[in-house]
Amino acid sequence: MKGRAKTGPLRRRAGASKAAPNRAGQVQSLSRALSIVNALARDDDGLTLTDLAHTVGLPPSTVHRLLTTLEEERFVRFNREISRWMVGVQAFIAGGAFLRSRDVVALARPFLRQLMEESGETANLAFEDEGEAVYMGQVESRQLVRAIAKPGGRVLMHGSAIGKAMLAAMPASAVGAVLQRHGLSRLTERTIDTPARLRLHLEEIRARGYAVDDEEYALGMRCVAAPIYDEHGGVAAAISLSGPTARVTEDRLALLGGLVRKVAGQLTAEFGGQAQALKAG
Repeated sequence: MKGRAKTGPLRRRAGASKAAPNRAGQVQSLSRALSIVNALARDDDGLTLTDLAHTVGLPPSTVHRLLTTLEEERFVRFNREISRWMVGVQAFIAGGAFLRSRDVVALARPFLRQLMEESGETANLAFEDEGEAVYMGQVESRQLVRAIAKPGGRVLMHGSAIGKAMLAAMPASAVGAVLQRHGLSRLTERTIDTPARLRLHLEEIRARGYAVDDEEYALGMRCVAAPIYDEHGGVAAAISLSGPTARVTEDRLALLGGLVRKVAGQLTAEFGGQAQALKAG
């Protein structure tokens, strides 16, 4: 009895010691396989076995073994006409699942709440549609007096911070199309209402990384905003903070602008976008 009592635990420990290296090997193989898929995804023309091995830093024999498994699961394919390995259809299917689940409004909500909590002001999310900014998400300030832009509401881009943030991230041709369609209506005495002034203003936005609406859309209200980028580096949306001038004072604009810019960068990363500095169109 005593002998058997000692033998059981010893056997379990021996089994565990063999399983641990096995699991480590499985993790290493998975990591290597993923590095191969990622390398192929970066090259539209595909890679030869030799080039792929060099890219991922593994022996050709190891790469070939992993490619065989990946090919069986259709994550890679071999193009015999050009003798190159390429991404397979299953990788596209997996990527399509991510695209279907990539709901910017849902992704943005915790970031909007973070903005509201850190600033005390209303946080907004908007998209560009037909040359206007359309509000699609919002977390309201807890203050009694607060700015509210109803989701689904549309505003002219040149008069709003959230619209100007998107304009500043667009190519010049797209900005020109917006102006041709909607013009530069004067909404308040502070609204930018000439192409020359708007062009200079967009350059200022690109330089500091966020836009400001200083009572340009509605007197008594200020707003700061920054763009969110998609995977191609194009503008996907924008987020903003808005509130009454009594609280959003000129002295707070730089602080709030920096906060919006930071959170917009975080949301861009969460969205799978390509963050970048605002560039001239």
